[in-house]
Amino acid sequence: MKRLLATLLVAAATTAHAQYPQRPIQLIVPWGAGGGTDATARIIGTLLEKDLKQPVNVVNRTGGSGVVGHDAIAKAPADGYTLGLITVEITMMHHVGLTQLKHTDYTPIGLVNADPAAINVRSDSPYKSVKELLGAIKANPGKMKASGTGQGGIWHLAIAGLLKQQGIDPNALPWVPSNGAAPGMQDMVAGGVDVVPCSIPEARAMIDSGKARALAIMDPNPPALYPNVPTLQKELGSDWAIAAWRVIAAPKGIPADVQRTLVTALKKVYDSKDYKDFMASRGFGVVWADPAGTTKFMADSDANLGAALKAVGLAK
Repeated sequence: MKRLLATLLVAAATTAHAQYPQRPIQLIVPWGAGGGTDATARIIGTLLEKDLKQPVNVVNRTGGSGVVGHDAIAKAPADGYTLGLITVEITMMHHVGLTQLKHTDYTPIGLVNADPAAINVRSDSPYKSVKELLGAIKANPGKMKASGTGQGGIWHLAIAGLLKQQGIDPNALPWVPSNGAAPGMQDMVAGGVDVVPCSIPEARAMIDSGKARALAIMDPNPPALYPNVPTLQKELGSDWAIAAWRVIAAPKGIPADVQRTLVTALKKVYDSKDYKDFMASRGFGVVWADPAGTTKFMADSDANLGAALKAVGLAK
């Protein structure tokens, strides 16, 4: 009788897990609507719905330079019904004292995207090259301002690291925190700030509308969307390169079989023509890593960016 009861309990548990998901899933985005993270989350959510047969509702939880949304993901019930698109900032925020959260506080599902930083200015900016811009920043410290993410965020580090490498005090270009690249670009076009270092896809709307220009890309290769945008290597002889990345993750401790279901579904999304076409049309970089690979990728990012933050004086 005990053996029969045990068998029935195992069978019941297996059946229950096999039915995951049984209700809608929430996908939390720690950044504002309209940015690259939001757009990536929405295409992934739409395509996940087809495989999981349940609605995937994207929710923007902004604030605290990304802390609010990342915290909401980490503290959600570990049942697979709350996911998040965590970003490179999770390997940076704890270094600058914004939070105790780390990449180890999540269950990784998969790495899905990476985009290098570009240096963007208004279309009417007097600076036609990154060399001219850096020269003006050095000659007039504090006169210009930059934005595009929170204090100590990836795009802040991108420009601060470049300034440091070029022998310019990073404080010569004061940073104005924002809830993402989209509001940062809007502020720049409105005249609130002068420079926004962010990915090409995040700047694309303003570039295509003629309101902004990309002066250079922080990558060894020119961007696919705008192949005439020069690299820092070409403009300055600089090897400085930095990119944002995005990972689908769940709270730490979700059941292993639920994680497997999500990994399988996410890999189908990543391999789909719809996802590849969407990302290519916006110039978003695509890269895949499974949970083990993603864990290593995030650990490497944490170590490298922590060292970079310390080098530019932003680490606590």
